[in-house]
Amino acid sequence: MPQPLDSGPTSAGTPPQALYGWFQGALGRSLLDAELERLQVLLPDLYGPIAVQLGETGPDPLKTCDAVTSIHAPPSGLMPQTEVNLTTSPEALPFNTKSVGLVMLPHVLEFSAAPHQVLREVARVLVPEGHVVIVGFNPLSMWGLRRILNFTDTPPWQGRFYRLHRVKDWLALLGFEIVSGEMLYYRPPLNSQRVRDKLAFLERAGDRWWPLLAAVYVLVGRKRELGVTPLVPKRLHKRSLVPGLAEPVVRNGFPKEICSVDTPHPKIYNLYCHNDR
Repeated sequence: MPQPLDSGPTSAGTPPQALYGWFQGALGRSLLDAELERLQVLLPDLYGPIAVQLGETGPDPLKTCDAVTSIHAPPSGLMPQTEVNLTTSPEALPFNTKSVGLVMLPHVLEFSAAPHQVLREVARVLVPEGHVVIVGFNPLSMWGLRRILNFTDTPPWQGRFYRLHRVKDWLALLGFEIVSGEMLYYRPPLNSQRVRDKLAFLERAGDRWWPLLAAVYVLVGRKRELGVTPLVPKRLHKRSLVPGLAEPVVRNGFPKEICSVDTPHPKIYNLYCHNDR
């Protein structure tokens, strides 16, 4: 059952300069490269007239999306060496209601003092059928264990890592539909580049054997609104070569309804699109 969006205990906001600096280090850069590689495949399929990235971890992944206008909005107090459009607080976005088509949240919720308010603001500014992309640390991983055993107040370990199903519950309460979700980076948080390279085989093994134990999840939600009908492209239908003949009941050894273009193939059905039980 979805959990209410109450204020609850929240983590103290992490200084944005410290978090940005960690992502420029060896371990942070290794994780960031894996995230960017996946986002470069994911974002081109999410169209919106205006795309906004909140937070600052490094290179801007919005360069790969098809938005007419892309806005990079790191938190106030951070002036990185990358191109910046504006600085703002994710809890109070300076955009009109229903004016943005895509919002990127790379590791924003874990280091916000009010993660629920961040999602409320995202829901406010998104147009109907707009998308939000959330990148977050998975507490059920070796990275989550490292956070529990951390005795220093350094990023990213002092942030609050939220479980995947909890973030999905928050989105559901705000009227979002989960359209896709992926897990990535199965290597432990080790500073040694040499050891990380030797453990590269864990990436393939993790995807197959323990996908829910990855360091990071990438979640895509679509804003739903009552009374709005999404535009669906018309499908082209083949003409029958011999008019009057019925179509076969079985096609390629499978019933006709299984072969329909409107029915997803079981092998490409995304497990993470569903709420946890």
